[in-house]
Amino acid sequence: MLSDRTQYSVLVVSASQKITDLFNELLPSGMFSPIVSASNCGEAKRYLISSEYDIIVINAPLADEFGSDFALDLVQDSSAAVLLLVASDLYGEVSSKVESYGVMTISKPLNRTTLYTAMTLAYATRARLRVMDKKNKSLAAKMSEMRIVSRAKWTLIESLGMTEEQAHHYIEKQAMNLRMPKGEIAANILKTYGK
Repeated sequence: MLSDRTQYSVLVVSASQKITDLFNELLPSGMFSPIVSASNCGEAKRYLISSEYDIIVINAPLADEFGSDFALDLVQDSSAAVLLLVASDLYGEVSSKVESYGVMTISKPLNRTTLYTAMTLAYATRARLRVMDKKNKSLAAKMSEMRIVSRAKWTLIESLGMTEEQAHHYIEKQAMNLRMPKGEIAANILKTYGK
């Protein structure tokens, strides 16, 4: 498989202990850990309240619902890679309903090769989502800093009669002189002037 040292947590939701055992046996613990199992949708939802999982596998049908609606909820509410295992006679109908939303659908019965390949794809998908999450958080932090700096500039303009250029230069110079990020300088300006 891939050589990334990052571990990926897995939640297996299955009424069948056989499927749960197969995942525990098949997946290398150095890469997939922990592997947590839930026997139905309700139990899985309780786990999801307190923990996030990188990969969620749903073996349909579950005791309390089929599993496709749960899979759709998961891809909308989390960044986990979601695999839905369905019987071959339902595969076409179910996959057409969920795959356009990002749920990977696998036809049962399973063999080890298919399952391993599916988990490799889920792993790759989640790794890509992690990179995108990191970029989004970085972009959000930059935008937040820009908003604070902009508010601080207007505070300097209103409170001290500076021009926008003077306010911009003041914040940059303070950041350089004090070796602090511009966002911190701006936050201090807002505190000073009660804004």
